[in-house]
Amino acid sequence: MNRKLTLIIGLQAILIITLFWMLIFFGKDEYNSYNQAQEEDVVTPNRVSQEKGSTLIKLSTEAQTQSDIQTVNLSGSQHQQTLKTLGSVISIDGLIELRTRYLNAKANANIASASLANSKQEYQRMLALNKDDKNVSDHVMLSALANYKADQAKEQAAETEAHNLSDTMRQTWGNTLANEASKETASSSLQALLQRKEVLLLITLPSDRNVQIGETISVVPTGAETKPINAKLMAASPQTDSTIQGRTYYFSAAAENLRAGMRVSVEMKDSSSNNKSTEGVTIPSKAVVWYAGKPWVYKKQDQESFVRVPINTENEINGGWFNHSKSLNAGDNLVVNGAQLLLSEEFKYQIKNENQD
Repeated sequence: MNRKLTLIIGLQAILIITLFWMLIFFGKDEYNSYNQAQEEDVVTPNRVSQEKGSTLIKLSTEAQTQSDIQTVNLSGSQHQQTLKTLGSVISIDGLIELRTRYLNAKANANIASASLANSKQEYQRMLALNKDDKNVSDHVMLSALANYKADQAKEQAAETEAHNLSDTMRQTWGNTLANEASKETASSSLQALLQRKEVLLLITLPSDRNVQIGETISVVPTGAETKPINAKLMAASPQTDSTIQGRTYYFSAAAENLRAGMRVSVEMKDSSSNNKSTEGVTIPSKAVVWYAGKPWVYKKQDQESFVRVPINTENEINGGWFNHSKSLNAGDNLVVNGAQLLLSEEFKYQIKNENQD
């Protein structure tokens, strides 16, 4: 009985093993066919290639239309070399306070001077009467003298205070602004500052940069995308900017978009360039893509090919950047819509190559 049972179990085991191997053998073709179909499903056309050291991206005209790839022709332009620096909008509260105190001191000095003239005249009258057979007593004459000496001291103190305040203004704000603030009737330029129609800017320029009264510069609040504001030179400044080395100057500008304490970016003509203009092209800002921390654009080589070209963003102009390089010329086609898509195609190509390695 045991031998028969063992025989049956053995036959069943052989049958199971046989069926298992038949399943593997006949299922292998189906499995391979399935994998091949899956691979065919994920295969995408290779749109990226290397040519003469450059990475080319090829898109058919149909694919460009579907992806909404748009280009513009670069226009040639000229650019005057400019000097860029920084500055700040400063509060004139200190100047206003010194001006107020100075004018009060001058008013007190004028009052003291008038009082002195009166007491001097009175003393001289009492002195004459005292000498004329003692028509007034010595006590009355000495009392007039004391009033005269007191008024002299008051006038001198008021004049000294006014002079000290004037010196403080010159030390703090420079001769030009001190002279303006010392006038009882403010000039039109000072009035504009006092009424906050204009603000005062402290601008630092290179030590070798000479400026003249009335010269203008362009300023914008640092980090803001606003229209440049014209600022006019008022005077040299005795104040310094601790963050920048160079000569400091006062400029005035319309107060509309400027507030005290703001940092401003400054652009002005570079006198060292001898007013020569540089030929180049204007790069639209919407054509620029950033990769590896650098700015790039895609130039259309032919109907179906694009190549990535580096640019520089040193010379910013309205709506983009001025560039002077051999790789970009007037008439070149730049991608202004879809550049990020082309960059993604490059990434796919790079990742694929890394995986194959």
